[in-house]
Amino acid sequence: MRGVRFALVAILVLSLPAQTKAADNAKQIIGTWDLVKGDDIPKGAKGIAEFTKDGKLKFTLEFMGTKIVAEGTYKVDGEKLTSTLKGPDGKEKTETDKIKTLNETTLIFEDDKGKSAEFKRKK
Repeated sequence: MRGVRFALVAILVLSLPAQTKAADNAKQIIGTWDLVKGDDIPKGAKGIAEFTKDGKLKFTLEFMGTKIVAEGTYKVDGEKLTSTLKGPDGKEKTETDKIKTLNETTLIFEDDKGKSAEFKRKK
């Protein structure tokens, strides 16, 4: 019985950092982020991603005088970022990306094909 209690305590203690990281990611992503670079983003394009605390997401991309705005929702679950955006054509697209880096200044995520996007927090 003592061994079982020890195992349960060990599992709880080891799972705390993962739970804390998940909560941290959900809080830290809130804000406005400037696009630095992205594997699927044309060179010279400017982008802004706005994540609100109520789960809304707005992504704006400007390239060669054209501005595209996509709005929708997002959810952070640990290192997973799931977003559903509706583009100017009215079609919705859901994507799940892996958060590679998320801190006070930098957000980097990667899609299931290994393509990444990097953002810096807007001041």
